[in-house]
Amino acid sequence: MDRKRVMERAQAALRRLRQEEWPRARLALRQALAGWRGLGLFWAVVLGLLVGGVGMLAWLGPLPGHAPAAASEAPATPEAPQAAAARAAGPEPVLDAASRGPVPGRPIPAADPALLENGPYGRLPRVGPEGRSSIRAYGRGFDRQDTRPKVGLIVGGLGLNAAVSEEAIRRLPGAVALAFSPYAPRVELLLDQARAKGMEVLVALPLEPSGYPMNNPGDRALLTGLSAAENGDRLLWVLSRFTGYVGAVGALGPMRGERFAQLTDSLGTLQANLTGRGLLYIDPRPGAVRAPARAWGRGVDLVVDEPATRSEIERKLARLEALAREGGSALGYAGEASPVLVDRIAAWAGGIEGRGLVLAPVTAMLRRPEQDPARAP
Repeated sequence: MDRKRVMERAQAALRRLRQEEWPRARLALRQALAGWRGLGLFWAVVLGLLVGGVGMLAWLGPLPGHAPAAASEAPATPEAPQAAAARAAGPEPVLDAASRGPVPGRPIPAADPALLENGPYGRLPRVGPEGRSSIRAYGRGFDRQDTRPKVGLIVGGLGLNAAVSEEAIRRLPGAVALAFSPYAPRVELLLDQARAKGMEVLVALPLEPSGYPMNNPGDRALLTGLSAAENGDRLLWVLSRFTGYVGAVGALGPMRGERFAQLTDSLGTLQANLTGRGLLYIDPRPGAVRAPARAWGRGVDLVVDEPATRSEIERKLARLEALAREGGSALGYAGEASPVLVDRIAAWAGGIEGRGLVLAPVTAMLRRPEQDPARAP
């Protein structure tokens, strides 16, 4: 068979295949594809249900009372021996100042309700259980075994000007005591700032000064012309202005109560009232007394801001150091927290330990009453 005829037969067979077999093959292919589409749709639905179920379980979380399996299988971290011992022993007991004493540099606590009682004008300090006093509760810590000469400072005039008072609290050393005016409004925030720095607080007593009435200590002042009952009532008003102080200083700013102090009986009664409430008393008249007659406290050795100039303040601070070296301790008083005074005290105090002295709080410099000796506060 020649080549031409072979090609003709092959072409004829191909035509028959196209006309007869291809339609059947195409139909079979369509049926197969339709089956795969159905199968694909089925598995797509199954996959969607699985994903939705997993999402729902994740949203609902584990069953109550059962921890996740991963957490139960995780190895436990061993507890540190110190932590285990602390947990077994319970919380550390809090010891008050009466049992452990104040710690140097620590904040002074706010007023203790056990050391307060209600009075006609507000809350008044009182001696608490087991003889605990404000002197001990609100005093700044100090190392009593320190043998260096001690220098103490009281700065008055606090509370009437909030900005000046805040700057004094911020810049003055923590061992400096602050005397707040009883006429100062809303001193709670200032008192909190002072306590946070560990500064002792005194209440300033408006006693009749020299030059009265030109020098007027206010309408609640204790005066020589008033009866003992009237002065006693005014003292209760002064002592109830705020809380959390260690005692009182007989000065209101630069007015130092010289006239009232000349009435020995009246001053003694005032001091006895303070002692009965667990408070100390500072006599602000330089060199007038070594110690109060009927209260724990001491007398001021030097006023450092009269006049309130830079050179005079520096000279007085140097003199205060000399007095401390001579007698073992010296206490200074400043009537106003002026910017120049605060600046000079801050600069001076920065080098006091290098000169062999220590800045001490008032409660570390107390002396026994000269009359009616009482047990230590």
